[in-house]
Amino acid sequence: MDHPEAPAQAPEQSAAELTIGDLAHRTGVSTAVLRMWETRHGFPVPERLPSGHRRYTDADVELVRQVARRRDAGIRLEVAIAEAAATRAPASPSIFAELRRRHPTLATHRLRKSTLVALSWAIEDECCAVADRPVLFGAFQRAEFYRPSAPRWTELSRVARSAIVFADHWPATADEAHGPVRATLAEDAPMRREWAVVCDAPDSVACLTAWEIPGQSEVPDRQRVFEALWTVDPVAVRDAARVSAAVAESAGVLAARPLLYELAEAPAPRTTTPSGVTALFNRVVAYVDRLGS
Repeated sequence: MDHPEAPAQAPEQSAAELTIGDLAHRTGVSTAVLRMWETRHGFPVPERLPSGHRRYTDADVELVRQVARRRDAGIRLEVAIAEAAATRAPASPSIFAELRRRHPTLATHRLRKSTLVALSWAIEDECCAVADRPVLFGAFQRAEFYRPSAPRWTELSRVARSAIVFADHWPATADEAHGPVRATLAEDAPMRREWAVVCDAPDSVACLTAWEIPGQSEVPDRQRVFEALWTVDPVAVRDAARVSAAVAESAGVLAARPLLYELAEAPAPRTTTPSGVTALFNRVVAYVDRLGS
């Protein structure tokens, strides 16, 4: 595999310095209650150190205060949390950076784009085959990279509760009536450098995210190298879906706002079965073999 010689830096990760005790002191909400909110409602969302300890930002302080005020005014807790989640910008508008920050134990690998395509197709096929009304997101960097996948995503959108794809721009002739919603990324959007597939459903979850290593302008498209990670952990996939929905809303996608409310909830407990992982792995192997031949 041809790798760039110069070291590259991953998407920037913001600092979070407050402990859960600090957050409790500054908001008046006890640590026990904060942990209960996180377990039951997925809020507040801490950054996790490699040790597993939680860390929070000043923005988290304001959101917890907002929820506490709304709860004290008689609003149901889950509604107050959904409102706060809908107004919260992602700590970084990058799926890759968010997963690295919140789940530092996830392994990363340097892969060619051809391998990413195989992984993406495997996740898409498995999601289409077994997921019940999934929420789907796909990041393709540029519109021309999406074009070969358009028929696949049109079919995926038929079985999905919601399907949104991201790229730098979309042709004026693009027809959204028979396919996923198209979100246009701003010129300075970190996700313009990213490739991603996110499938979040009650019965099947998977996420692949990768960012392109800089300095590959002369490299053939399929040989470009990305730093990638993937997971079938429901909590990590839900985090990826939340970031995707927030980026879509900031890009003006109206359908993203109700998704933010829905995804504010913690994912339902579930167990990833060996047969499910094996089925996904088998699809990956088949596609890698096909594209590599």
